[in-house]
Amino acid sequence: MSWTTRALTILGSTGSIGVNTLSVAAELKIPVYALTAHSQVEKLAEQARACKATVAVIADDHYYNDLKQALSGSGIEARAGAEALNEVSSSPEADAVVTAIVGGAGLAPTLTAIRAGKRVCIANKEPLVMAGELIMNEARKSGAVVLPIDSEHSALFQCLEGHSTSEVEKLIITGSGGPFRTLTDLSQVTLEQALKHPNWSMGQKITIDSASLMNKSLEIIEARWLFNIELDRIDLLIHPQSIVHSMVSYRDGSVLAQLGKPDMRTPIQYALTYPVHTTGSMEAPDFTQLAHLDFEEPKHDIFPSVRMGYDAARRGGLAPVIMNAANETAVDHLLKGRCSFIDIFAYIEHALTHIDNSEHPSLDAILDADRYTRRYFENGIPK
Repeated sequence: MSWTTRALTILGSTGSIGVNTLSVAAELKIPVYALTAHSQVEKLAEQARACKATVAVIADDHYYNDLKQALSGSGIEARAGAEALNEVSSSPEADAVVTAIVGGAGLAPTLTAIRAGKRVCIANKEPLVMAGELIMNEARKSGAVVLPIDSEHSALFQCLEGHSTSEVEKLIITGSGGPFRTLTDLSQVTLEQALKHPNWSMGQKITIDSASLMNKSLEIIEARWLFNIELDRIDLLIHPQSIVHSMVSYRDGSVLAQLGKPDMRTPIQYALTYPVHTTGSMEAPDFTQLAHLDFEEPKHDIFPSVRMGYDAARRGGLAPVIMNAANETAVDHLLKGRCSFIDIFAYIEHALTHIDNSEHPSLDAILDADRYTRRYFENGIPK
């Protein structure tokens, strides 16, 4: 093999990114050391057996005995709990770790993998949103290679290869605009409508974030840390076809773009095989079948989440942590029928207004702020 990945750990293997990563790993014949999931015991056990993993970890330790039973006779070791997550994230048995745990729960094991000097393929936005400065500083200390799996950040990464950010005029993140791109009023939209993404097949939380454009706020903050570039040099364009995954505008007037079908296997494969673009089962777009590629400005008055993301990033400190936790709580409440779609923006606005911020927080302060914000909104927005 001409790439460096010799064995792989997947954190969050039962979600859409995890499933796609297993597909890519099988095609490239990359051995899997460990898989983890939060509570989906049967699916985790099925995956572990199929890929002949060495270890399977269930994060919720209440399910340990269930996992052990499901793996009986397979020779696969069952583990459970946060400590086990950190152990497989740093184990010398795997040199690459795909972090696909949804939400802030992915921060601790991602940071553990970074500190262990792994090739860390980041699919979840939240760790860099919550602790981007800390994560990138730790990566520089440990020599960890941080590679983005988000289609937008993978695109930017590829367009920046061989170039310094001093040459860059703008990083241009693209987004489909979600299912409500053409609406001028979101007050009556339903959960069912929000879960119908026009282009991508993703988990529920990420699909809701796409509908609210909150995913773009998270991606802007993520790009700021991944590429060490100022916020005023990061722009957003709505591109409903999801063919141009992002662009880099250079100071000489040239623009480099990365194009591809909306298929997460492409950025996953590149993260695993970097710096090689190797053969896979994904196909390039047929440009003769593309009638047009459209681009438009986001509707900031309809989708205030983008402005909130910039505001939180400029405030720095704990503000992005608070924003992310408020959004995660609101999405959870929406999925449980406890609030409306448009209430997501109210949760975030309230959090950024009422919860105290601090500059240059430690990891403990970040985790405390995350827990506090979730408790603060436990019963909805306080009156």
